[in-house]
Amino acid sequence: MKKKLAFIIAMLSLQAGLFAQPNEEARVVEGQFTFETDKPFKLLELDEDIDEPIVTKKKKRKKKVFYGLKTKKGFTRKGYGDRVVIELFYYLKTQDKPNQFVRDIYWYDFTRREIRKTNSFDPSKGVLLHGPYKRMQGDQLLEEGIYYKGTKHGRWMQYDRQNLLTDKAKYYKGWPKESLVVYYDPAERTKVKEIIPVEFGEREGYYYQFHENGSIAVTGEYKWDNKVGEWIENYPNGRRKKIIIFPDDPFDHEQNPFIRSEWNEKGKEVYSNRKGQ
Repeated sequence: MKKKLAFIIAMLSLQAGLFAQPNEEARVVEGQFTFETDKPFKLLELDEDIDEPIVTKKKKRKKKVFYGLKTKKGFTRKGYGDRVVIELFYYLKTQDKPNQFVRDIYWYDFTRREIRKTNSFDPSKGVLLHGPYKRMQGDQLLEEGIYYKGTKHGRWMQYDRQNLLTDKAKYYKGWPKESLVVYYDPAERTKVKEIIPVEFGEREGYYYQFHENGSIAVTGEYKWDNKVGEWIENYPNGRRKKIIIFPDDPFDHEQNPFIRSEWNEKGKEVYSNRKGQ
């Protein structure tokens, strides 16, 4: 009788646990983003889960294949004697495009024979980096990390000549790990409203705001938590609405932002200020 009673109590406890309401503050992990209720979605808390999956002994990992994409191996060599610096990297075997919203794109320039960092990429001039990367001087490792379709991904580390760690950062396909994503539909997460670049607790990088139809509403750049350069606003139909100019130097507090140009919904310019006054 005691055994039957204990069994019934255990079953009731199990059912209570299954149907209990979740804590409102509990973090929900799903897909590539994590979020808390009533808060913007935060990019995945990066750790070992963004590195290449561990391959068991039964299944050999394919050589030069990273994140399911085939690559080729390359290297650069600069300097003379003891100051020679070598970069070891992989690049995509088949041309592809990086995420159009990231600021920094890394690719190998065939003409210059060097790795370049730009905010745009022309496939006719080079190939996107993809896979492990190392920069070395002799046997001394200076920098290491991973690229994903031309963007920094995962954990990146930098070292000095004494092999001491000088800098470390984590990325998710070109975005700093702290970056935030806001959705029009937070439950389904199919319509992005904002992409807010955040690094070391401050806004840093390209900012995007979208209309509900998916077209870009606002785009601009943050440096050290300040707006810099051109900020562009668009109508839902894609036509230009306004260009606002901010100082290029984020610490220049003497120059005030100003509207350089403004258009109506039909595309006619209704205001122009080229002098910046």
